[in-house]
Amino acid sequence: MSEASRPALAVRPELSASLLSGKIAPPAPRTGGVSRRALVERAQQAGARVVEVTAPPGYGKSTMLAEWAALEPREVAWVGLDRHDDDPATLLTLLALACSRFSPEVAAVAGEMRGPGPSTLGRSAPLLAAALARTTTPFVLFVDDLQEASSEGCRDVLEVVLGGIPAGSQVVLAGRLSQGDRARRRVEGDLLELDADDLRVDLAGAAALFRDAGVEPGADLAAVVERCEGWPTGIVLCALLVRAGGDASALAGTDRFVADYLYRECLARLPADLQHFLRCTAVLDQLSAGACDAVLDDVGSAALLRRLEDAHLFLVPLDHRRGWFRYHALFREFLLAELERCEQGVAAALHRRAAAWLTAHGLEARAVEHLLAAGDVAEAAELVAGLGLSTYQSGQVTVVTRWLAALGDDAVVASPALTVVATWRALLLGETSEAERWAAALEGVDADALPEPDRTALVSARCQVRAAMCVDGAEAAVACAAFAVDHEPSWSPWYDQALHLLGATRLLVGERDAARVAFRDASAAGTAAGNPDSVLLSEAELAVLDVDDDRWADADAHARAAVRTIEAHHMEGYSTTALALGVSARVALHRGERTVAERFLARAMRARVQCTHVLPFLALRVRLQLGYAYTTLGDRTTAMHLAAEAADLLRRRPRVGLLADEVATFRARLDGLAAAPGTPPLTPAEHRLLPYLQTHLTMAEIGRRLFVSRNTVSTQVGSIYRKLGATTRGAAVERAAELGLLGG
Repeated sequence: MSEASRPALAVRPELSASLLSGKIAPPAPRTGGVSRRALVERAQQAGARVVEVTAPPGYGKSTMLAEWAALEPREVAWVGLDRHDDDPATLLTLLALACSRFSPEVAAVAGEMRGPGPSTLGRSAPLLAAALARTTTPFVLFVDDLQEASSEGCRDVLEVVLGGIPAGSQVVLAGRLSQGDRARRRVEGDLLELDADDLRVDLAGAAALFRDAGVEPGADLAAVVERCEGWPTGIVLCALLVRAGGDASALAGTDRFVADYLYRECLARLPADLQHFLRCTAVLDQLSAGACDAVLDDVGSAALLRRLEDAHLFLVPLDHRRGWFRYHALFREFLLAELERCEQGVAAALHRRAAAWLTAHGLEARAVEHLLAAGDVAEAAELVAGLGLSTYQSGQVTVVTRWLAALGDDAVVASPALTVVATWRALLLGETSEAERWAAALEGVDADALPEPDRTALVSARCQVRAAMCVDGAEAAVACAAFAVDHEPSWSPWYDQALHLLGATRLLVGERDAARVAFRDASAAGTAAGNPDSVLLSEAELAVLDVDDDRWADADAHARAAVRTIEAHHMEGYSTTALALGVSARVALHRGERTVAERFLARAMRARVQCTHVLPFLALRVRLQLGYAYTTLGDRTTAMHLAAEAADLLRRRPRVGLLADEVATFRARLDGLAAAPGTPPLTPAEHRLLPYLQTHLTMAEIGRRLFVSRNTVSTQVGSIYRKLGATTRGAAVERAAELGLLGG
């Protein structure tokens, strides 16, 4: 457990840059073959902001997009997706990076394209949409292989981004599946749809494909076109088969049947070494000579890759230096099936070698997928345990969630370090039932069965969770936090957190001076470890202490340090930011900066949504700071609602020491104020729902996203409309953006 808790290896910059470059650089158009210029010109002239190119594999979608990109006089942005990009934060980051080259507006917000799930839809996506809308340079954004980012979260954020495409610019989406909001765009006349029928090849196109393969078309070409039904890949395969001396005249069947037959015929005519190379390297999503050598446990892959490229065998270059490639998707699927058919039992070993190579080159996140494919669940769990904290902090919360689901509960429970990751993920996201479930699982781990130092590391981790959840009362929480501080090694990524927890729990028993020392130490340790959560939480707590002591200059310094940490690490939307934003609002009000304070409060009110009773002292302190700020603003209505939220938290977690007295004091202060008219704030549940009003989703569909009934959604939407003074979705979204509840 102790080793798995160490920071992950750093990604090798040159390798990471090469892979990223391949995703956001337009591929060079193919020479020869069939030109799609007529389709490109039709799409350019259609006036639709969104062009969807949807067809099964092998219809030349990517080839068409590459040709269009080369012909396009406007600025071009390109995003090529793979299965590792099925994460809203990752998708938004790629879109922003691709457009940053020509759009200063997008470049300014590119670093903000991450955060927990609600933040990507509620903040990052509308930020990017607004930046694109302000981009004055006409552009075309190409998104290839859209089916690779087909999760609900990715579809939702993409829909929001598409709404920001300005007139005169276009987005071209290519994939096997449509984006999903076609009906609305059809009605608005804002969508051009191209499908398999538009991409089928006629007799002239088939002749061009044959000649490109080095085969002079014969009299039977019309029969080939008819049997392939104009399917470009089928015609190319026929040409390759004829070139190798085969006979395509007996061809019949569906696209997939034809593909398997032709691929197998073409593969059988290749030298044995190339056949073996193709089958074995198909386990790789992206191929380089080094990666292929590692998977094959051999050398010479560079020469074989050149032979495959020269033979036009469905190898797609991913960078202009031709250092990285991928197989055509349909060809790769066939090769993987052939691997299982011809070389049974080999795939697992190949995936293990791929994982080892990726790990050695600092690409552990990709290695996880190979270990899972190899069935090495324990090894994958160990890797995820080491990656979990850094992946969460980088904004890829969906990735961590997907890994945990892929591993399964049994594998997570079997790894104490991974159980810790699962517990803290749920705690920080405010997932109350999941947090309590995983905390119970952590308690159930048999520490005595572990060797040292893993035994002590587990007990320390368990103590930190107990301290944070404060189930057993304030005194027990202090003892748990003190144990963790005493037993976490200084190099541990959990040491600074233990110090912060010690400070937070000491406040519960009135030890303010000791708490201040712990917060200072936690901030220093967090800075040294590169853990922004501990820094911003501790600096925020120091600011609160200084406000309580009427030391406003010191409070200002600590609040600014906390906000700088949020901005430097792009942490907007995380639950851990709420306290810093709340106390910063109080400091701004003391300086007389009402507008600044209101912006801080809007951000803090969004972040409070994930501050739930499973982290009670954080959730309560956040409500108190927000409540005092709104009281200063004269908004007693919102302050009363925050006091009610605090009371509900106390009903769930009553044993929080002096913090319960602080809540009572605040409520008494509010009771002494004169009642004033005001609009109540959005509840946490309404904040969770609000971002979905930007989409085309129905009430029932939103309910399924949020795991609530359609009636609940309808009630909450009505409440949102009343509080925002709106009668339509569009008006509610516009008003929410003005108030800072969506976007910036």
